[in-house]
Amino acid sequence: MIIKNKKIVTDDWVVLRLNEQESAENVTVAEGKMIVPLQVWLQQRDALQQRAEIGVWLSSAERPEDLKDDLNRFSVIAVDFPKFSDGRGYSIAYNLRARLGYTGELRAIGDVLRDQLFYMQRVGFDAFA
Repeated sequence: MIIKNKKIVTDDWVVLRLNEQESAENVTVAEGKMIVPLQVWLQQRDALQQRAEIGVWLSSAERPEDLKDDLNRFSVIAVDFPKFSDGRGYSIAYNLRARLGYTGELRAIGDVLRDQLFYMQRVGFDAFA
């Protein structure tokens, strides 16, 4: 379950997280609605861009500008919060919406606290896991 547009809804997307033995180049991306790390998208772009149900997530250290040419391909982009006190995800969300013009679902994932939802919504998030 996630909160999306201020309602609790069933989440049918799977967030792919790499384990220590996997790399962005060789990880297998399962079929279905998958949200892959930015590095997986960048390394496997040719194969993944053929899929209709693919999303991408950014770590707080990555730059949303790396997606500027591909934004219209994603119905969902997620931003990972490694800990609740890391505010870099707010800047990523703002840049995706205000500077890059992303209009799809913008999801906060990771260490997301209920107390932060109002502020996250103000910078453009509309879904929270």
